Amino acid sequence: MHSVTLDERPIASDTVGLLEGLTTTRSIRRYRDEPIPPEALRDILFAATRAPSGSNRQNFRFIVLADGEIADQAKALVARAAQTMWSSKRRDEGYDQGSGAVDDSPKARMARSMEHYVDNLANVPALVLPCLIRHRPANATEGASVYPACQNLLLAARALGYGGVLTIFHAYVEDELRALLELPDDVAIAATITLGRPAGNHGPVRRVLLADLVYDGVWGDAAEWAVDPPGTSHTRAGPPRPDR
Repeated sequence: MHSVTLDERPIASDTVGLLEGLTTTRSIRRYRDEPIPPEALRDILFAATRAPSGSNRQNFRFIVLADGEIADQAKALVARAAQTMWSSKRRDEGYDQGSGAVDDSPKARMARSMEHYVDNLANVPALVLPCLIRHRPANATEGASVYPACQNLLLAARALGYGGVLTIFHAYVEDELRALLELPDDVAIAATITLGRPAGNHGPVRRVLLADLVYDGVWGDAAEWAVDPPGTSHTRAGPPRPDR
């Protein structure tokens, strides 16, 4: 019996069902200090490339930065941008005021999670840059050809026991990233995605009531069938309601 090479391996088996994955894929900002094996990266990126795109052009591309000098430099650039952007957001949105001053409040927990994330971003196991090859001038709809692939990537990571989070931290250092990675002029960086083995766990995500998000026919009219399954947990965040 010979050893199986990377090229001979079939796509990995799913460890969770599709609907379970959709409802339990959290934004993972804390990672174990362990690399992602090439086989897992292959399976995650394979799933990403199965996503739909406008006119089926498949004009998304993914730069994967795991190890090596270029990867280290890119991670350091994005980490610097992340620290700058989070510092401004924390100040401007009052993360240390109101409920943020209560240690166990959701706002305070989010602030701690973000602080840990940006402080350790330079050391994440893998940084993925989803890119879009433009075939026309930048426009408001072009994300439809790359962001479905990003969601596929995050769901595949969840299925294989990994996790990640999508940000736009690259925006503050895009010129430096483009030069470092030798990006052609017609290629846009759409996001940054960090990946790794979660230090915590995935689990049911909390959202506002389904009836607050799904309307029947006209704006604001909740559908009678838009009822959350029994046992669903909710969050108070989300769009404003007149009765709040």
